[in-house]
Amino acid sequence: MSQHFPILIITGRPAAGKSEVIDFLKKCDPIVRLEKFHIANFEELDDFIYVWETFEIDDLMTQMGKERIWSDEKYWFKDEYIWDLYMKRMALEYKKKVLKDPEYHSKMTTLVEFARGGENGIVNALSFLSDEMLEKASLLYIKVPYEESVRKNRKRARPGEEDSILYHSLPDEKMEFYYKINDWEKIEKAHPTYIEVRGHKIPYVVFENMPEKTHDPKLIEAELERITKKLWEIKK
Repeated sequence: MSQHFPILIITGRPAAGKSEVIDFLKKCDPIVRLEKFHIANFEELDDFIYVWETFEIDDLMTQMGKERIWSDEKYWFKDEYIWDLYMKRMALEYKKKVLKDPEYHSKMTTLVEFARGGENGIVNALSFLSDEMLEKASLLYIKVPYEESVRKNRKRARPGEEDSILYHSLPDEKMEFYYKINDWEKIEKAHPTYIEVRGHKIPYVVFENMPEKTHDPKLIEAELERITKKLWEIKK
């Protein structure tokens, strides 16, 4: 039996600590990472890359005197279904990886990162992944309250690095509009160990990031080891 998660979805509110956890994993010794966290060499699928690309394309359209396609000049989306399109695009990128190498997961973990708000935001987003992904997926939710998400979102902003995975930031009005509520508490109440999506039961655990742990690699390591051990047992 393989000793690593084939697909690990990492989600939570903006600035909850998702990118910091992934950055920590990148810097881990591969052998230690596999033994402690059941994560092999990995590749990331992060929908922020597509979000930023969308804004850049619309800006280029403006420069060319054409109508913007997806967003207005303040980067508000014209149609909310684009969030679902980003999930479909990640599923497409995953499909290309496994088609290219049928033995992909014998040596690799795929990390999928996204943030969603709304009364059914997380479950809805998951529903746009492929059955193949849902069948192999486990999920790690990084938990902070909305107020902490707002605080950290403000803190991490670095002018000139708006396209950065670690340092991009949202205006407060977008935080409130998109992320003030989410469906995580509803998910936990539905079942304590898995999320059901289209008949697939996705095992999950919660990375408790209050008080904050993602500012300290030692704290990340301890919490990550605790929860991935639990997740591995649930997955088995």
